[in-house]
Amino acid sequence: MTQAQIQAFFDDSTATVTYVVHAGFGTPCAIIDPVLDFDPASGRTATTSAERVIDFVRTNALTVAWLLETHAHADHLSGAPFLSAQLGGRTAIGAGIRTVQRAFSALFADTGDATGFNHLFAPDEDFAIGDLQARALHVPGHTPADMAYQIGDAVFVGDTLFMPDVGTARCDFPGGSAAMLYRSVRRILALPAATRLFMCHDYPPGGRAPAWETTVADQRAHNIHVRDGVSEADFVAMRTQRDATLGMPALILPAIQVNLNAGQLPPPEENGVRYLKIPLDAF
Repeated sequence: MTQAQIQAFFDDSTATVTYVVHAGFGTPCAIIDPVLDFDPASGRTATTSAERVIDFVRTNALTVAWLLETHAHADHLSGAPFLSAQLGGRTAIGAGIRTVQRAFSALFADTGDATGFNHLFAPDEDFAIGDLQARALHVPGHTPADMAYQIGDAVFVGDTLFMPDVGTARCDFPGGSAAMLYRSVRRILALPAATRLFMCHDYPPGGRAPAWETTVADQRAHNIHVRDGVSEADFVAMRTQRDATLGMPALILPAIQVNLNAGQLPPPEENGVRYLKIPLDAF
């Protein structure tokens, strides 16, 4: 089996990790969870994060086969359209995105119909990145659409697990479920102990440096929320209580509008300016 090579790019402003997964110089690759820089105070977008990815892809003569979203993110805008325009590649997400779009349709009438994505993965669908064999694992809980991408001995877990000292993702968004997340996590942690797990975010406690790679064995032994011995009932009680104390992500309203449309920004209005909507007293 061809071994996946992985390059990570950490975005400090959103604590998001973007990955380029490939089999070596000159091979096809996948870009997972790309970021478009966005300053909510000014409304400015930028491509600094995406340009780092482009430089790596071009330096290594990679060809982009896939732009993979683990879910419709609430904490950053997707950089997939910009990267696709520069490098090519098919943008894909789990078919559950339709459920998320319906959930937000009352707030945003133009949340899309999933046609902005080039491909919607069925649960546990197999696909390829050149010679790399991959599977799109359906891992709902954080949202109904969450996917984890298993590529060789590596799994990109999206917003299911965080590093062991951080725990797990919230489940209080529309369609979220702590019970479903627990089962999704246990499915991931049933993989071989040496399986490499790559996080979508890191929120380092205690001043440690950001980190994003761990293993099934490490998560089972040390994850503060779901280590071995934590029951589903205990997890659901903890997660429900914890989620009730959390505020909304700072970028959720702009991010949802954009990411439900595969990262496409709203079209310009008659004055040539694009606008994002902020619903008042509705969320």
